[in-house]
Amino acid sequence: MSRKIPGPPPPSLPELVRAEDRLSFVYVERCVVHRDANAVTATDERGTVHIPAAGLGALLLGPGTRISHQAMVLIGQSGATAVWVGERGVRCYAHGRSLARSARLLEAQAELVTNRRSRLAVARQMYAMRFPGEDVEGLTMQQLRGREGARVRRLYREHSTRTGVQWKRRDYDVEDFTSGDRVNQALSAANVSLYGVVHAVIVALGCSPGLGFVHTGHELSFVYDIADLYKADITIPVAFEVAAGPSEDIPADARRAVRDRLYDGKVLEQCVRDVRRLLTTPDGAPADEVPDADVVYLWDEADGTVASGSGYGTDDSGFGVDF
Repeated sequence: MSRKIPGPPPPSLPELVRAEDRLSFVYVERCVVHRDANAVTATDERGTVHIPAAGLGALLLGPGTRISHQAMVLIGQSGATAVWVGERGVRCYAHGRSLARSARLLEAQAELVTNRRSRLAVARQMYAMRFPGEDVEGLTMQQLRGREGARVRRLYREHSTRTGVQWKRRDYDVEDFTSGDRVNQALSAANVSLYGVVHAVIVALGCSPGLGFVHTGHELSFVYDIADLYKADITIPVAFEVAAGPSEDIPADARRAVRDRLYDGKVLEQCVRDVRRLLTTPDGAPADEVPDADVVYLWDEADGTVASGSGYGTDDSGFGVDF
């Protein structure tokens, strides 16, 4: 007699909210994170807040946070990303389960990034998205980096003039957050919030955060690639606006401002479209988010894939054996 598996069953894929329609991120600190039915709860001395897990993109867990096993089970089953962050929310540490049930986007990403020509083509496409109307087809990576550097410096000067905040240079110490000036602190906090959201989208789509095209060698290289597409419209203006205001808690106000900008600009939806666009399969057809859900194949060097769940050995009579 079989025993029923204890605990609530995981949600089915149709029950989950699409990555582009989710709440961007929620930041918590100095609280206990647990589960109540299908909601993640955060409890401190002020009370308890319920967060529907199926609609959550990323849960950023700050210092002083304790999280239960059941809360992590729910986050993983819901395709959300749990990110442990450091003091003031300026470091990223982890992630949860993908919403995708297919490896097609991941395989496309791996194929593109391991070929020098296709990798350069994707990198150029990323820069082209930042330079609308400009032809970057013949530029080398060195030329693209130079053009991007000039663009970012110009943006800093423009927002410095717009807000009246003095700008010297991008200067921050990962070991001493408070050593930076107000705008550098705001930039660091805003960027980490953006990284958390982009990380959640990439993982939800089944892609690898570490296989970057412009950035390389880091476990979040692809996250940095995609996040750079939006900094000019989100984190840079937000940082200067927060620094220009009367804020007494720069990191918290920067996170809230980024969250508002993400909601208003529907960046989650844009991020999903951009990732799919960049990882278009070689034949020109974009890989679907959830094709062939929960189907596993075996790789074959001649046929590409063959069915799994069957034995491909032979018995003494020479016939194949199924098991």
